[in-house]
Amino acid sequence: MAIARAVSKSASIAQPVSESAGAKTAAAKPVQQVTAAEMGARQREISVSEFFTKNRHLLGFDNPRKALLTCVKEAVDNALDACEEAGILPEVTVKLEVVSPGEPVAPSQATRFRITVTDNGPGIVRQHIPRIFAKLLYGSKFHRMRMSRGQQGIGISAAGMYGQLTTGKPVKIISRTGPKATAHYFEVQIDTKKNEPLVHENKQIEWNQPQGTQVAIEVEGKYQKGRASVDEWLEQTSIANPHVRLIYSPPEGEVKEYPRTYHELPPSPREIMPHPYGIEFGMLLKMLQDTKGHSVSSFLSGDFCRVSPQLADEICKAAKVSPNMKPRDLKGPAAEILYQTIQNTKIMAPPTNCLSPIGERAILSGLYKQIKGEFYTAVSRPPAVYRGNPFIIEAGLAFGHRPEDQTKPKQPAMPKAEGEDDDRDSELARVIRYANRVPLLYQQSACSTFKAVLSTGWKNYGVTQSRGALPGGPMVIFVHMASVWVPFTSESKEAIADYDEIQKEITLALRECGRRLGLFLRRRERAASEFRRRNIFELYIEEVVEACNRLKGGTLAKEKLKAQLQKIATSRTGGLKTDEALGKTGAGPEGLPHSIIVTADGVEGEVELATQVQASVAPAAQTAIAAPHKADPAVPKGKKGKASQPAVVVDRGATDKKPKGKPAKPGKKAAPRGKK
Repeated sequence: MAIARAVSKSASIAQPVSESAGAKTAAAKPVQQVTAAEMGARQREISVSEFFTKNRHLLGFDNPRKALLTCVKEAVDNALDACEEAGILPEVTVKLEVVSPGEPVAPSQATRFRITVTDNGPGIVRQHIPRIFAKLLYGSKFHRMRMSRGQQGIGISAAGMYGQLTTGKPVKIISRTGPKATAHYFEVQIDTKKNEPLVHENKQIEWNQPQGTQVAIEVEGKYQKGRASVDEWLEQTSIANPHVRLIYSPPEGEVKEYPRTYHELPPSPREIMPHPYGIEFGMLLKMLQDTKGHSVSSFLSGDFCRVSPQLADEICKAAKVSPNMKPRDLKGPAAEILYQTIQNTKIMAPPTNCLSPIGERAILSGLYKQIKGEFYTAVSRPPAVYRGNPFIIEAGLAFGHRPEDQTKPKQPAMPKAEGEDDDRDSELARVIRYANRVPLLYQQSACSTFKAVLSTGWKNYGVTQSRGALPGGPMVIFVHMASVWVPFTSESKEAIADYDEIQKEITLALRECGRRLGLFLRRRERAASEFRRRNIFELYIEEVVEACNRLKGGTLAKEKLKAQLQKIATSRTGGLKTDEALGKTGAGPEGLPHSIIVTADGVEGEVELATQVQASVAPAAQTAIAAPHKADPAVPKGKKGKASQPAVVVDRGATDKKPKGKPAKPGKKAAPRGKK
């Protein structure tokens, strides 16, 4: 009964509450409805400039430090592309200046900078200057199937747009097409609503440079040295482009010059037609409408590469399409059947003359110039294809101590426990990634290159590696992808998409580098073992000489016997090859006394490389060629007792001379030097 009374009481209380809530709802204003006409009136076109103005992080302008680097990168890429396409050895000057309206501030505290990039290229025709620098998606590279640094026509105009947004200053351009031509000066900005250039100033000026282009952009940014900085990007650019002379003026005022170490332009890539495997069905329909061919057969053979007239007729026959049919009349199911027939037909891979790889010699030259180490190697893979686009993967490796490691003061050696070895896991390898000769500094973990480095089993080649981590030790891993269309993960062009074909080629190139490094490390370990044996022998040489002298009654020529015993100890422990493998000769180039370079074709390649870098190496320290001896104990043995040589090992700064004479046999006196 008590429960029933409580329930009825609560019901009576709840009834007026619900009635009051209903009264309020009834008193609320009705929702205002919007008609389709009103909604349609709000629709308007969005220009690409407006889109990227609000989404500038997609172009690499995430933060002030990265934005400064992106502006420098886009200007330098345009300069190098223009010079190489015109057949001119590039000379590029990059200048960073602090812009402070009040008192001077330190570069690390500054927030506004002026970027000036000057090149010696062919210049730009006056009519095209405003659109190139102040119109997004305008350029000559998007529709061309050939390798180039720029692809989308966004880069330099996006840098100018960022400067316009952050400082309100226009882009200033000076360009001259030849010594007898007039230099033109422009100040331009972007009309973001229309994506069209606004020219604020256009005049002819006197310019002391006979030919080339200069771009000046004032932007908000942050200058900081170290990883992912302007300084590192320019250094890596000089490694992958040894044919470029690069002059860099940082905000501190100390001019840095990266000299040209390779005096040949890379081969000029040629434009090719798209490959049938690289298009999708919608693209095929568009090409059928835009083609200049008068028949389906002529369309297939004229608008695609690797399709001959005979193969075009075979494709038409298999698809049950008349070869003489007009391309514009081919639509619907018939066009889809033609597309499927093309994909199922065996067609030769696209040509590779549209690519311009760096080359093993140039990679070695760049690594040798910028990275001080003990071992260098470079590998170029055969051309491969993804989605009908040809590409080439190149890899390089430098092993040894870097300049900053060599200049560090050595710490006093601490006593180690029994069995404890030097800890080499404290330093991880450094990966430098490139796409079409351009360094990629950001989004490393999202890049196919980085994933391939992690998945490679470096322990198989004598290098320490934790699970899921980079290999340990003083090592720099260089990977470059050259392609007509690099599949970047975003418009900022910072990471390569993870295609199976691309990752497979990178992995194979890294494995080849690892095999060569493993050969070098095994050889050096064997040499270290022989050197330790020699030290043990030398510990007892003095006592043996003294004992022999006492047996002879003090009439023995101790120095002569000592020299003979030392000669025997040296010959029995590898001789000069052991010293060279451990870098004990010290006769190599200045700053690199003990370097070794491994190439696939050996002696000829090394001679070419030596001629390329001779300008930066002391004449007395030129490279000498050395091939391992069959009886060299420092070289690991393969099957049947022969030295395994997957690649030729070339020692810098050493001569290949066999010790004169032969080691004495047990029980016989050592033969005098030079006599049997």
